[in-house]
Amino acid sequence: MDSSRFVHRRKPDIPVIGPRAPDKKQHIQEVSVKSIELSKVIRLLEDPLTVNLKERHLFVLKKLLKRSQIGFLLKELTGIAKILNICAEKVTDHPEYQPIFCEALDICRLPFLKEKSSDELNYAQDVIEFLSHMGCLMRVSDAEVRQHIVESVKSFYSSVAPKLLPDGLQPTSPGYRLQLLERSDLAQTLLLSMAALENQPGIKLLLLQTLQILSSSSDMNCASILQAGGAETICLHMNQPDPNGQVLFHSSEILWNLLERGSTEVTAQLSSMECVISLKEAFLHQLINGFRHSDLQLRNDLLVITTLIAGNPNSLLIESLFAKQLVVFATFPELKSHNPLVSNLKLSYNNEDLKMKKMLLNLLVLMSKDLAALQLYKEERVLLALLMLVRPPAASPERRSASRQWSSAQQEEVQLQALATLCSLAPIMLEDYMSCQGNAVLLLLLDWCVAQDAFFGQGHSSPVAEGRGRRKAQMRHCIRVLRSVTSSGEESVNQDLCDQGTINQLLGILMQMEACPDEDDLVSLEIKSDIQLILSALCERDMHRKELFGSEGVEMAVHFLKKGSDKFYSGLGHNKLILSTVDCVWSCIVGCYTTEDYFLAKEGASLLMDLLSSSPRCVHCNVLASLLELCDNPNALSHILSWRDSRGQTAPRFLLQLWMDEEEELKVSRDQHGGIADPQRPILGVYQQEDPQLSFPANVPSAAVLELSENLRSKIYSIFCKLGFHDLPGLSRKHYVTLSVVRRYLDFKVGEVWEEVSRELGLDGVRPTTPDEEALSAVCKISEDTARTVAAEQRSILELQEKEDISEEQLMYTEIKSHWKQKELTAKSWDSYVSRTSNYEILKEVKAQREEYIESSRPKPEHEEAAVHPKELILGQVMSVERTGSSGPAGVKLTLARTSIKASGQDQAAPTTQDPEYFSTVKD
Repeated sequence: MDSSRFVHRRKPDIPVIGPRAPDKKQHIQEVSVKSIELSKVIRLLEDPLTVNLKERHLFVLKKLLKRSQIGFLLKELTGIAKILNICAEKVTDHPEYQPIFCEALDICRLPFLKEKSSDELNYAQDVIEFLSHMGCLMRVSDAEVRQHIVESVKSFYSSVAPKLLPDGLQPTSPGYRLQLLERSDLAQTLLLSMAALENQPGIKLLLLQTLQILSSSSDMNCASILQAGGAETICLHMNQPDPNGQVLFHSSEILWNLLERGSTEVTAQLSSMECVISLKEAFLHQLINGFRHSDLQLRNDLLVITTLIAGNPNSLLIESLFAKQLVVFATFPELKSHNPLVSNLKLSYNNEDLKMKKMLLNLLVLMSKDLAALQLYKEERVLLALLMLVRPPAASPERRSASRQWSSAQQEEVQLQALATLCSLAPIMLEDYMSCQGNAVLLLLLDWCVAQDAFFGQGHSSPVAEGRGRRKAQMRHCIRVLRSVTSSGEESVNQDLCDQGTINQLLGILMQMEACPDEDDLVSLEIKSDIQLILSALCERDMHRKELFGSEGVEMAVHFLKKGSDKFYSGLGHNKLILSTVDCVWSCIVGCYTTEDYFLAKEGASLLMDLLSSSPRCVHCNVLASLLELCDNPNALSHILSWRDSRGQTAPRFLLQLWMDEEEELKVSRDQHGGIADPQRPILGVYQQEDPQLSFPANVPSAAVLELSENLRSKIYSIFCKLGFHDLPGLSRKHYVTLSVVRRYLDFKVGEVWEEVSRELGLDGVRPTTPDEEALSAVCKISEDTARTVAAEQRSILELQEKEDISEEQLMYTEIKSHWKQKELTAKSWDSYVSRTSNYEILKEVKAQREEYIESSRPKPEHEEAAVHPKELILGQVMSVERTGSSGPAGVKLTLARTSIKASGQDQAAPTTQDPEYFSTVKD
């Protein structure tokens, strides 16, 4: 095969024809000579006999570098690394080696060369070791050498065009060196070399730029840097003198890159006292001295890093006094302070200052997890500053004067952030909240939100696209704050809200929102459900407040119950609204006879049953609990018993069906008819039997007790205790079988608990006294006997049902038999009629039989009367036949003519024709 064709086929991108065989052989010889010369150079530099021949060293090294101007071969990197290491040791005492050393480092910027495609794989480990060795060269104290090392590494990430290469050599692929750099220790070594650059700020800045590139390009580089404590090292060196501020900028960028790829480890490294103090100094310097836009951005970046550190529970923000300074800045300029940190502080009120203000408010929430921070908040009057920020514009002249330079949009963003902060801080600082009249401020803000032109303010809520010119965002956050403070259960806070008419105010807002047809979005539904939760928290334990809830509140609850659960899975929050409505019924209506009676008059019990029948299973527990409490009212029972669902199902029947569904979910042992299959475990589910048999402490409820609150059976049983177990409408025999178990549920549960007590004593190795042991055995036996009795009762119910079914079946067959008999008689009568009307002989025969029958039924006359009254015969003749609409013989109408004939011996009389006689053939 022609060698030129072979070369051209393997390398189609090379336009020239390959060299001839002698030329290729000569090239291989040159390469081998070059390799041999490389080994000779190393021996020349290391041999004790030639180690001091400096001039010869320099001559050979220059010659070697001259031959390598196009780049280093992959297979020579091990030897080049040895040569660089020897030169690094000689540079300190012999500066003549420095130019050669720097030139070699410059050649490292070029792509490595390969002779074969497999060289990249074969020499990958050599490349990794060479790159790691480059980082170790930073031990050379010469500034120019260090600069060339860092610049060489930095150039790896820029596209350096390879020089014109001779035939047989190719540059490695662009990403080859970067992939192997990630596997080397270069990034880690460069980071550790920062400690040696204290007196070389220019090199240090260049090194920070290189580390920034390394950290932004690879997760593995970030992991290597973090493994060497990179976050802490960078943080401790970022405050060194730097007139241009570039060191701080690049340091913060490196920290950002590390945080994006390993925030947990980074915050752990930055939480030390030294790092927090370093961050504090950097932030204060930028806050006080920064005026350019880039300075303000850098200040905010440092604040974000501080925010991430504040999320670490082991951070030392408070111990370093950084938290105290941040709290002072958070209350500026709302509160006047004599602190020297803010005496000369001036804000430009641009977007960067707005971001800083919002981040400082967010920091208050993060630091509040530490109880020591709450004392700082009390001292710096944080709650007062927040309440000043959330006041409506018309009610806050101080705020307008203090923040007069904020634009209206910026004011609203700060107001919303302050409300979000207050939502977290107010429940844990209720004393300060009440001393600052927090309830009054929030109610004023709520009035402002629903005033005329409601929802037409400036609205920057958040993720929801509310659009500008709306106050719904403020209302949303204000309601959240009220919900958080009322849910804390502090009676003084709730009483203060009720004294200010909050119940009627919230009811009015709720119905006003409900009257708007467009208020059915995610935010509106959240506001409605939060308002109902606030009302529930206010009225739950106070009868007077339930009376204040009154008819208006009942109307509200009935209105939302009528909506049903059709949109439960809409994803907009209808599920929360349904649950909050049920909770509102339970907390605000149930327990007060006035509101209960009005609720029942508005068909509230029926609405709860409708919701129970149409809602998902997750809602049943809440609805049943409300129904159970409502059953304490005697008037409620008739409403429940008279309820029917869309299929005509009664309430007892539906509740028993729920019981059966619940037992099916728990996999309780039942036979095919729903009866008790295992008398030893009449109500125990499979899951409860499979649970590990453990012994619980005295203050921890056992599995048998927890089961009462985890499913619906206890509530259904309690409702039936109110409704009764006899004369319930709409039940079949199958439901009566289930009802027998429901009636004995408490007995079964007591036996289950005692059996559990006995088992736990055995697990603990405790033997009860003989009387106690006998009592335990008796209780368990009574429970089992009760289960057997109920099972027998269920069998009797089923037997009675079977007898009734057989009786009904026999009655049905009797009806069917009678029906067929009637059909046979009708058919026979019809056939007789047809034969009589179609055949005259048969008709005469039938007539004669009738006459004979009539004659035989008459009493025999005496002879005298027979002479006086001679025998007279009557003959009939069919005159006409008519058809009616009826079927069978009843549909034929005949007209007959009768003629009387005297017996022989009598006077002949002229035949007389009488009026036709009509009759129906049905009578024949």
